[in-house]
Parts: sequence; C-alpha cells; structure tokens
Amino acid sequence: MSALTNTIEIDRRPDEVFAYASDPLHFPEWQADVLEVHFEGTGGMEVGSRFTTTRKIGPNERTMTQEITEVQPPRRFAAHGVDGPIRPHASIDVEPLDDGERSRVTFELDFEGHGFGKALVSAVRQLASRGAPASHKRLKERLEAHG
Repeated sequence: MSALTNTIEIDRRPDEVFAYASDPLHFPEWQADVLEVHFEGTGGMEVGSRFTTTRKIGPNERTMTQEITEVQPPRRFAAHGVDGPIRPHASIDVEPLDDGERSRVTFELDFEGHGFGKALVSAVRQLASRGAPASHKRLKERLEAHG
C-alpha cells in the first residue's frame, strides 16, 4: 500500500507554517488524537532527536517514541516510529505559493507493523485516513486565525 497523502493550502508564510506544523510540542494543539508530547534529552529539533507521543487510539492510550529523520526548514520535516507494534512514518512538506505569502502543505503518513502489529496496520491506516484530514483542517484554521 502507498502512504496516506493529503495536501492543504494555508494563508501563512512557509517559514511560519513549517515552524508550527513541524514542532512535535504543537501536535496536541492540532492533532485531535495526540494527548501529549515530550522530547527525550535536550529535545532539539534536529535529526536523531527523539520524542514520545501519547495518542488516543479508539478507547486506548498508546505511547510511542519517534525519531526525527529530516529537518530542512522551511521545506521538509520527517519522523518515524522506533518502538511498538505499529510504527508511523510521517513527513510534512511545505511549498511557497504567491511569492511566499501562502503555503501548500503536503502530509504523508504510513505505518509499519512489527510482531502482532502487522495484523493491525490496515485498521490503523483506516483510522488515520479518517482522522488526518480533520487534523490538517484544524492546523489550517489555527494558523490562519493567529495570523
């Protein structure tokens, strides 16, 4: 299966969109299933940094660790899960529009199953395909409201 992909346009400059959307500490503000995020160690936004995310998945809460794999401000951010039965692979790409006054944001999300998680990947993808567009809409609303 291919990754889940969604693209939105936001009436904010790419550097502003990137700074907010790529910061895991802001994820609970626009991703409805994210309850909390904590960086491990010093918590810098650099390749190799790790953060833990607690998400509400159905009736359960799950905590997972992700590692930042790409940071190219203000263009690209990517992270992947490093533990647990289902490991997300996510990226955010920001493109300038209208001479840099607006942004096109493309989100990609995929999952890798380990152990019993292999049997759950399809269900998790289905949940994500329903929830992600609503989160992206909240991101757009939040960024445009605070312009």
